[in-house]
Amino acid sequence: MSSGFNTDARVGEKVFHVQTEDRGPAPPVIDTVIYHNGMVVHRRSSDYGQFAASPVFSPAELRLLVEQQHRTAIDDLRAGTLDAEIAASAERAVRAGGIEVRLLNAGSWLSAGTVSLDLEIVRRADRAPQAGAQVEAAIEGAIEETRHSGTSDGTGRVKVEFPLPPLGKNDLALVIRAMAEAGQDEIRFTMRSKSKVPPAGSTPNSAPTPSSASSK
Repeated sequence: MSSGFNTDARVGEKVFHVQTEDRGPAPPVIDTVIYHNGMVVHRRSSDYGQFAASPVFSPAELRLLVEQQHRTAIDDLRAGTLDAEIAASAERAVRAGGIEVRLLNAGSWLSAGTVSLDLEIVRRADRAPQAGAQVEAAIEGAIEETRHSGTSDGTGRVKVEFPLPPLGKNDLALVIRAMAEAGQDEIRFTMRSKSKVPPAGSTPNSAPTPSSASSK
């Protein structure tokens, strides 16, 4: 690989990384890849074998050829020529990859009888935020199992808060589900309570704590 170029190109609110490299001499190919949020959204390659065999070939001329392809890709990106291809690439990644829900405050989601969940939903394919995901949370095994919901914003974040319900005698778990067009995900925290079942409207003397979590 004799030469290469890397450029961050801003188009509207999005930042793309454009990388062009000489893969030669075997194979004699110039390769350009455009990334967005770590995902490949465009690739183009050109064979310079004929040029490499010509009398005018030189490392300096090859570098100019690599730079020309790099600049052309950036110009096409900024001109909107690649918009349809980029949108199609993003759509394929979304449908293929699914989503992941994360509990950001796993160590402090329960305080003073209130469940407060700071959640983030991302696409598995490119780790980009998933906006518009429908999120539900509930204490499974509570005397009154009520679901509480929210919708992720443009950063993939959502906060769900609700009073800790009266707890039953059976196994308890905090269950969080997220659903979007890209797929769905669930995480589950097994809970342990050292207290007896509290009466309705009261807070247990010893609050349940998560002992394990799983994700589907």
